[in-house]
Order: sequence, then structure tokens, then C-alpha cells
Amino acid sequence: MTHAGMSKSFWGMFKETSLAYFFDLGGLFAGFMVASQLGIFQLSPWAIAIYPAIVSAKGVIGGLLSGRLGTALHLGTVYPRFLKNTKTFYELIQALIVITLVTSVAMSCVSLIFGSLFWGITFADFPSILAVILATMALGLIITLVTIKVAFISFTRGLDPDIVVYPVMSTTADIVITLFYIAVLNIFFFAFLGPWLITFIALVHVFLVLYILPKNLRQLEFIKTIKESVVTLLFVAFIVNVTGTVLKGISNFVESRKEVYTVYPALIDMVGDVGSVVGSTATTKLALGLLSPSFSSIRNHVKNIFSAWAASIMMFVILAVLSLSMLGIFSLTSFLNLILILLVTNIIAVATITLVSYAVSILTFSRGLDPDNFVIPLESSLADSLTTIALLIALIMMG
Repeated sequence: MTHAGMSKSFWGMFKETSLAYFFDLGGLFAGFMVASQLGIFQLSPWAIAIYPAIVSAKGVIGGLLSGRLGTALHLGTVYPRFLKNTKTFYELIQALIVITLVTSVAMSCVSLIFGSLFWGITFADFPSILAVILATMALGLIITLVTIKVAFISFTRGLDPDIVVYPVMSTTADIVITLFYIAVLNIFFFAFLGPWLITFIALVHVFLVLYILPKNLRQLEFIKTIKESVVTLLFVAFIVNVTGTVLKGISNFVESRKEVYTVYPALIDMVGDVGSVVGSTATTKLALGLLSPSFSSIRNHVKNIFSAWAASIMMFVILAVLSLSMLGIFSLTSFLNLILILLVTNIIAVATITLVSYAVSILTFSRGLDPDNFVIPLESSLADSLTTIALLIALIMMG
């Protein structure tokens, strides 16, 4: 990817971003799985509340990986291959395994606080929440390998991994992690020795981290990634529980309107993807010296911002049509009702996340930090909360 590859026309960016966003339509399958499994989510008050936390956290960790890989591939510090790669590449993978465990434990601890205040759970539920989150996130590590492969393929084929990888993988991750979460819940609640099996999966991840840590404690890049990312992800652990609490409020508000559940994962994906495209392209431009680290330089990033936003509006319309059609309830009235809700959600959430993504890129870069350790993790978790809050506001406004 050359410097010229960073200065495409508006329509060039719109087409490339739209292509990446089309993968967000797969989020409808994640939503459809949730809508069809509402029974299992109602077995415990924490089951629906920690769902967005797991989806957000997996997206955040995937975003950190895709953001770091995008910049590293541009700079040549990582090669587009698995074998005989750089030390930076292998340290990044091991750091992600550790970060996943730390995030899972942090989310579980914060969920106990939120749960006791808002969800109606007690300390007795904590071991169950911890085991389910750890096991689901451990299984989700499989997604990391796919993310790396997509980054390598997109880069070698002349596409910009900053634009393509996160949108493609955030949707794939949503579908896979939803499948894993539903499977873990079914095993936990219904299988013979289910809780013990889930605990065993969680412990495998713990032992893997205990193996990795002693080997890397003196590796500067590994420690830097852990330090910068963990601070961010502890903040994320708090934010995703806000998302879960709001979703629990939405579930009480909409009751059994399955089209809302069906479209929900795709919505949070799409808004997160707008933020990732704005943020990732900004961090790469900053690293290449094509953008000055000041907020006023946002005018030099306008094409990226509005191409990403325009593509998201087009995709929101498609999401409304497809979600209603999948459920067999499409009509002009139901479409107009849903599209109004989605467009209000889009305007509130996308405008906010665009400013947040750009601001985080500038602030971290100007302070000598690696923006890729902050931008996508922060914006994707905030995007999930902002989209969920915006959706609740839109539902209330539209009655």
C-alpha cells in the first residue's frame, strides 16, 4: 500500500467502505440467533445483560489486533505471513491472549457491581458469570487467527486493511461469538456436568496465560502493548456493562419485537465500523505524516468521514428491509416504522462516534502513545453503548 493509496476519491472510499460494510449484514444472523433463543436468555437475569459485553469485548480485542496489523503492514514491521514473521507479530499475538483473559475477568467483576445494582443478581451468581464469560472469550480466540488471515489477504491484494479488516471481522466475530455464547449457555444450563465443562474451558485459557507471561515479561513491545491496552480495556469493561444494562432496559421496553433483536448486533457493528474506518485511517495518516496531530486537521479527513457515514446510511436501509423480510413481517408500515427508528439511531450514534474516534486518534498520537492501542478499543465499546442508548432514545421518540 503506497501513500497514494491513502488519497482515494470520495466515491472510491465510498465503494471500498460499502464493500466492507456489506459484511455487517451477517450481523443479522447473530441477531436472528438471539431472537430465536430468547428463552435461554430469560433463564437468568444476567444472561441477556452480559451478551453485549461479550460481543463488545470480542470486537474491541479484534479491533486492537486489526488496528495494529493495519498500521504495522503499512510500515513494514509485520510481514503478511504466519511463518517466519517478525518478533513484533508474535509478541502481539501473545499479548492478545493475555489481554483477553484480563478483560474477561474485569468484565465479570464489573458485571457483579452492575448486576447487584440494576439486574437483580447476587454474589452467588458471580462464579457462573465468571465461568461463562471466560469460556466464551477463550473459544473466541479462534477468531484471532481468521482476523490475521483477512489482514494478510487484503494487504497483499492491494486493499487497505485499515478500511477492510475490522468491518469484515467485527461481523464475523459477532456471529461466531454469539454462536459460542449460546452454546456455552446451553451447556451450562442443560448439559450433564455442564458447569464443570465450562469451568474446564476457562481454566485452559488461564494456564495458557501462565505459560506465556514468564517468557515475555522482559520483552518491551509485549509489556508496552499490555500496559497501554489494559488501561483502555479496564475502561471498556465498565462501558460494556453500561451497554448491557441499557439493552436489558430495551428488552423490557420492546418485549418480544423480534425485529429489534434481529437488527441489534448489525447496528452496533455498523456504528463501530464507521468509527474504526475514521479512526484507523486517521492513525495511519498520522504515522505516515499525512495528517497533523490537531483537531483542526479534521478538515483534511472529511472525505473519509463522509464516505464512511454515507455508506452506513445506505446499509441501515438495507438492514431494515432484510430484518423484516427474514422474520416474514415486511410491510410498508413496518418498514417505515423501523427505518425511522434506525435513521434516528444512525444520526445520534454516528455523529458522536466520528468525533470520538478522531479525537482519540489525535490525543493519543500527540502524547506519544500508540493510537492503535486506544482508538478501536475505545470507539468500538463506546459505539456499542452509544448505539444502544441511541436506539433506546429512537424507540421512545417513535413510540
